[in-house]
Amino acid sequence: MSNDPLHGVTLETILTQLVERFGWEKLGQKIAINCFRNDPSIKSSLAFLRKTPWARTKVENLYLRSLKK
Repeated sequence: MSNDPLHGVTLETILTQLVERFGWEKLGQKIAINCFRNDPSIKSSLAFLRKTPWARTKVENLYLRSLKK
């Protein structure tokens, strides 16, 4: 059993749940990246996050914080 709370959770699931919880506008305020602010979509955001480790880390950390609330 993994101690990693992200184990088995896909990036798409994380992003989808964050968008459902916050919406694109608030997500773009919480994490200032263009793919959340300009014509956002799950597909384009996933492509960016998969290529950009620092942004992915911010998204994963926000997801983990949102689980605790």
